[in-house]
Amino acid sequence: MGRFFFFAFFSLVSLTVIFPTVIPQSKLVMALPLYTNSRWIVDEGGQRVKLACVNWVSHLEPMVTEGLSKQPMDAISKNIASMGFNCVRLTWPLFLVTNDSLASVTVRQSFQSLGLSESISGIQVNNPSIIDLPLIKAYQVVVSSLGANNIMVILDNHISKPGWCCSSSDGNGFFGDKYFNPDLWIKGLTQMATIFNGVSNVVGMSLRNELRGPRQNVSDWYRYMQKGAEAVHSANSDVLVILSGLSYDKDLSFLRNQQVNLTFTGKLVFEMHWYGFSDGQAWLSGNPNQVCGRVVDNMMRLSGFLLDQGWPLLVSEFGMDLRGTNVNDNRYINCFLATVAELDLDWALWTLVGSYYLREGVIGLNEVYGVLDWNWCDNRNSSFLQRISAVQSPFRGPGISETNLHKVIFHPLTGLCVLRKSLFEPLRLGPCTDSEGWSYSAQKTLTLKGTYFCLQANELENPAKLGIICTDSTSKWETISDSKMHLSTKVNNGSTACLDVDSENTIVVSTCKCLRRDNMCDPGSQWFKLVDSTRSSSSTKSFLQMDSILALPSKDFVWKLLRSALE
Repeated sequence: MGRFFFFAFFSLVSLTVIFPTVIPQSKLVMALPLYTNSRWIVDEGGQRVKLACVNWVSHLEPMVTEGLSKQPMDAISKNIASMGFNCVRLTWPLFLVTNDSLASVTVRQSFQSLGLSESISGIQVNNPSIIDLPLIKAYQVVVSSLGANNIMVILDNHISKPGWCCSSSDGNGFFGDKYFNPDLWIKGLTQMATIFNGVSNVVGMSLRNELRGPRQNVSDWYRYMQKGAEAVHSANSDVLVILSGLSYDKDLSFLRNQQVNLTFTGKLVFEMHWYGFSDGQAWLSGNPNQVCGRVVDNMMRLSGFLLDQGWPLLVSEFGMDLRGTNVNDNRYINCFLATVAELDLDWALWTLVGSYYLREGVIGLNEVYGVLDWNWCDNRNSSFLQRISAVQSPFRGPGISETNLHKVIFHPLTGLCVLRKSLFEPLRLGPCTDSEGWSYSAQKTLTLKGTYFCLQANELENPAKLGIICTDSTSKWETISDSKMHLSTKVNNGSTACLDVDSENTIVVSTCKCLRRDNMCDPGSQWFKLVDSTRSSSSTKSFLQMDSILALPSKDFVWKLLRSALE
């Protein structure tokens, strides 16, 4: 009988828990160039490569990559890598390579023509080697610096005439606009593709940023975007060819029934943009649950459907006011990060830039969306970098099969996931790389993969717990609200409650909030997203470590079980 209790107790966990197999996560070594495999971007060996990019601006009036008067470019490149980005979307204006009068203009001359003497002085101190280079040569040096630091580059034709982007009436919006001659555009794309042919870290070319304005139409989109794609691929068959949509890169819905007709395969990617202000002030004026549900449904209708059709979709611009004072942005970003995690999207954050040489007539303008501060020295908001770190690595995809498919419970407000230290300690938030797998059953139970332990509620304002009685109502978790991110259950007194996080990042059960039309309420702490993953945990802890058991208040019971097993 003693032996029966011993084995019954330890059968509650799997043998992989008692004798854990630790599979170290090796650093991904990419085999460039990149290709596409259905909805995924992959390397030459077929391994998923998730693009986690940041936008670095080079398309304004000086036509010099921003920040080079503040810091050495190698220091900036190293900082990009240290923040977890593996890619830069490097913008460029069409006239940089198509305007003959600009062909020989140097960095110094460009700044002199704009009266930016302070920028000249800064570049002479921080990047003296480029001060007398032609503008296109200086651009090439930046690409080389990024390559030396293992940063991939997407060349983004952001605009034709150098300047801030974008408006519907700036003459740069659509084919045939004042500054947007389609033939000149194709010539410029061909030149850039040729210049960077053989530059291994240039992995993609985005043909045009944010098509817009009264001229935009589907017929011309197909006509010219197909020509541009063919021109780029003909000049440089290594790069991914990235196509944007209409209406400021929000609308690709016309592709649902008619795809592009190209002579090449395995290189086509689509891109879309998604900001808080893309929906005006809806996040501020509406109930965040309802707004999130509506906005995500709309995004899937306009562009997200491409994933189901087997095409990669890059969110090539998103971002927020990193001062943390913009309520509209603060609410939007929670919904955005949850969606990016769930769909495991590739993305490019706007922006790296801490300040501009010259933007819209203002010298040294501070960029509140920039991850770097005004001096390009420090991170503007380190907690934001923590939040996006969870989505900088792939959750799944070709070659990402370190373990069987499972769920992680992602908390977009913090960018963390639900973890446990032991069976008996409260669940807490922690790095998603340390998260073990969960399964979500048809009976609405959340169970730790490979065990019998499920997530349970007890009483309101108390920690959630793990237990083995997984058939009653306190073990059933339903996704409710329009956002589909509230995990709701019943507590012991029969009332409805939701999973929540307290001030110490402990997972607790609280009264559900913000389910109705209240626009003054923020549900962020109660938003959780169940994310599919095949990525193994980097944690080396076993689920039920012997030293943890023996240190618990129930150790007398455990010792009795152990003694009885030996009798």
